Amino acid sequence: MIEQQIEISTKDGTMSTFICHPERHGPFPIVLFYMDAPGIREELRDMARRLATVGYYVMLPNLYYRAGVDELGPIYGDDIAARRARALELMETITIPLVMNDTDALIEHAEKDRAASKGPILCVGYCMSGQYAINAAAHLPRRVTAAASIYGTKLITAQPDSPHLAAQRATAEIYIACAEIDQWVPQGTFEKLQQHLRGSNAELEWYAGTEHGFAFSSRPIYDKAAAERHWERLFSLFARAT
Repeated sequence: MIEQQIEISTKDGTMSTFICHPERHGPFPIVLFYMDAPGIREELRDMARRLATVGYYVMLPNLYYRAGVDELGPIYGDDIAARRARALELMETITIPLVMNDTDALIEHAEKDRAASKGPILCVGYCMSGQYAINAAAHLPRRVTAAASIYGTKLITAQPDSPHLAAQRATAEIYIACAEIDQWVPQGTFEKLQQHLRGSNAELEWYAGTEHGFAFSSRPIYDKAAAERHWERLFSLFARAT
């Protein structure tokens, strides 16, 4: 496995980005891996590595670079309340337009790397970033061929760039996984998404009995069966789209 931690120039500064891909038989399709609210940590880097091992050029950017934050540290342990509060504060500092600018910068960098394919681009976002993965598909309809939101938040808003509207515009195949018990997602969101996305190229899946964050192995609510199902869905989705 080839791994790099690099600095990518954006319109707003320098964005630290973890990149990994196999050593042989490239170039590899680009996967944009958008972080969740607690930010960059080894758990996310391990998930990026798992994607890369099956033949992808995975980019995991630090979306909190504008606030001068690299890593918040473990989300469990001492001072958990303070770290969670900080994560929620930082989450509100980024927007869909800002992350789309960051996405353009990521792709511009990848275009210069011979290990990255010039073909289809794939996206996945967890928690706060499900919205960014879906919007990337609408933002780059000629390149992004698949996008996945895993227990994504703010998928239905009153804004013109609401993810549910972006999903309707996108030509990419979209997968949306929803946890049954999710304090960050308003009740009834799954049913509303089903109504809005009927007839679109989107699949919604209900993960019964799971809680928000079920795919993160470091959390007490980690659900191994559900996490492995989400990996199977991602691998299948991305394979179809490349």
